[in-house]
Amino acid sequence: MGERRSAAVRQGGRWRLPSSRFVPAVVISLIVATLAGLFVGAYCWAMADPVPHRIPVAVTGKSVKGDRFTDALETTLRTSLVLHPYPDYGHALAAVDAQREFAILQRRPAGVEVDVASAAGASVARVLGQGAPVVGRTLPVPVQVRDIKPLPATDPQGLAVFYIVLGSNILGFVGAIQLGVHAQGLRPAERVATTAAYSVLGSLWICVMADWVLGVVRLPFAQSWGICALTMFTAGMIFTAFHTFLNRWALLPTWLLLVILGNPSSGGAVAWPLLPPVLGFLGRFLPPGASVNAQRNAIYFPDNQHVEPYVVLVAWCLIATSVFVVWRARHPASRATAQAATPGGG
Repeated sequence: MGERRSAAVRQGGRWRLPSSRFVPAVVISLIVATLAGLFVGAYCWAMADPVPHRIPVAVTGKSVKGDRFTDALETTLRTSLVLHPYPDYGHALAAVDAQREFAILQRRPAGVEVDVASAAGASVARVLGQGAPVVGRTLPVPVQVRDIKPLPATDPQGLAVFYIVLGSNILGFVGAIQLGVHAQGLRPAERVATTAAYSVLGSLWICVMADWVLGVVRLPFAQSWGICALTMFTAGMIFTAFHTFLNRWALLPTWLLLVILGNPSSGGAVAWPLLPPVLGFLGRFLPPGASVNAQRNAIYFPDNQHVEPYVVLVAWCLIATSVFVVWRARHPASRATAQAATPGGG
């Protein structure tokens, strides 16, 4: 009898797992368990107890009471307020509209006025809006808080944008998964076109449901529809690109990139000043974060929109689509078609 190996078998110079119907079940169980822990860990790390890190704040005026209040507010919030002085309130308000600042602190001789902007980040506005009066009563310094960019009453937590983007991302790659399972006969160009088609239709219904049916948030319909469609198509092509090389395991990197890393860092549920710094930085350059920023700008800051979110989305879209197109012969559907066309291939 030859040497027996209990854990693995050496075949053709490579180590292989024993052939058993239980091996795939064990592997999948371990992967699911790992992803479950990563999923909960990522969301809890980012969202369970968000702590302010560096909050950009516009400052006007100067007073002794205002300086005392600022120092005490930083201590109370366990954060660093990044104070940027402005010559007057008009310039400070323009900076908030451009989303360079999250609040305005007006230091007056008699007290302090704190203007927050819920539309720029409801979680940041809530932290400042709740913390400032407490600090004012402690010192004591008169404090007045107002919201200069309020969210609609139908979406007081500002989560509608997050859910719109979440649905666009998940349905985008789920659609691509279903194409890979049920539409293997599609040619590469047809696969891309079909992904674009379900993205346009799916994003239409997402926007119709959020705006016209439920009335949760009033959308600039054509622009929001376009952002949703681009987001969904990008997610679908990201899965398709991974599928080209990883076959049945393509869902793993897609899930890690878009769901475990992308969604918690998007700034949709928790604004980036309250996220762990590494997530706040990475989120801007991942598809979910770019989509959240694009939608938020379009809905609440139509006169001060930024090009960066669109550049990020288009870059991911072009890279993923190019990977699939260039290496389309490696895609499982292409290999299956080639085998079927070969004599004796079935």
